[in-house]
Parts: sequence; C-alpha cells; structure tokens
Amino acid sequence: MPQLIRDRALAADAWTLLRTAASFAELPENGSVIVPLALWTQQREALSGRGHVGVLLAPTDDPATLADDIAALPLIAVDFPQFTDGRGYSTARLLREKYAFRGELRAVGDVLRDQLRCLAASGFDAFALRGDRDAQEALKHLDDFSDSYQSTVPQPVPYFSRRDAFATPTREAKTA
Repeated sequence: MPQLIRDRALAADAWTLLRTAASFAELPENGSVIVPLALWTQQREALSGRGHVGVLLAPTDDPATLADDIAALPLIAVDFPQFTDGRGYSTARLLREKYAFRGELRAVGDVLRDQLRCLAASGFDAFALRGDRDAQEALKHLDDFSDSYQSTVPQPVPYFSRRDAFATPTREAKTA
C-alpha cells in the first residue's frame, strides 16, 4: 500500500484513486475509491449507496459543485497536475472556510516536500507525495517554521493579532 502523510504522521493509503473512471462499472467491487467530479455528479445516488467514496477535484473544477454533498463526503482529493499549478490552494481554502468541509482533504499529483507547509496552511491534512519522493523525509519538513504571520485555515487569527500574548513586559510595566 502506498504511504502518505495524514494528520502529520505516515499512514497507509487505503483509498484507490481512479483519475479517469467514467462509469460506475469501472469501479472495483470493494474498497474505498476516489472518483473524478464528473463521475460523482453523474452517478451521485449509486456512488453514495456504495459507501467510502471520495471525490477528485481537478484544477478547473468548481468546489461549489460539491456544496450540497460536503457533509456526506469522507474525503476530497485536490489534484496538482504540476508543481507550479497553485489553483488547488484556493480550492482547499474554499472547501474548508466557505463550505465547512471537515473530512480528509488530500493533495494529490505533483506534490513535493517544499509545498507541504503551505498546503497545510490552506487546509490540507493529507498529502500523497509524488511517487519518486520519500514521505518520511518530507514529514520532517512540516515543522520547519514554528508559526505563520498570516492567517491560515488551522490558525485563522494572524500572528500580529496574537502577539500581545507572547510579548514580554516592557521596562515600565515591570516597575509598576
């Protein structure tokens, strides 16, 4: 089973990603599957009855299409076909902040170690790294920085609004 990073730990990937599945007949009989948005929208009822079905969003897919299904989906995967394609970051923020998706949000495709911190800040909690990359090595780099100045999905209050809690007392405050 391929490994991925989920919730800041290595995990076995029990989901089968079906990038090109065009019909319900192409799905394996058992197991958890991730299907393209087009198949989900065409076969929503049949797929919902199957259980353990996630949806793959391509960079051009509108996450609003899933607005009515958010509560029922255990997993949404967002595809990064190229390292330089950043549209998935916006998709993740929309899914977490606007549509209140609470399930697993997974980055798939050309996902590299250098992206993980920004992906996590955007709301991703699982990362399927590119096949030629070491997930164990990448995991170490999720904590390269202790905090973020700007607001993120996990920490919506920016650092400048939280800094008073970290400030050391001034000389005047110490003598008062």
